[in-house]
Amino acid sequence: MGFILLALGLVLIAEGLVYALAPSLVEHLLEMLRALSEAQRRNAGLAALALGLILVWLAFRFGV
Repeated sequence: MGFILLALGLVLIAEGLVYALAPSLVEHLLEMLRALSEAQRRNAGLAALALGLILVWLAFRFGV
């Protein structure tokens, strides 16, 4: 349970920093995402999921 809370906290910190430091960049990114097709957004989501899994695996592999 502790790792889940840690992971959630880190995600919220990263998200909060983006919104606090560059809110106009977030709006521009959302406009770019709207321009993508549903299939392209799905593929980007799957790529992000795969990268996240690899990073978590590496963290555990090297001793978190």
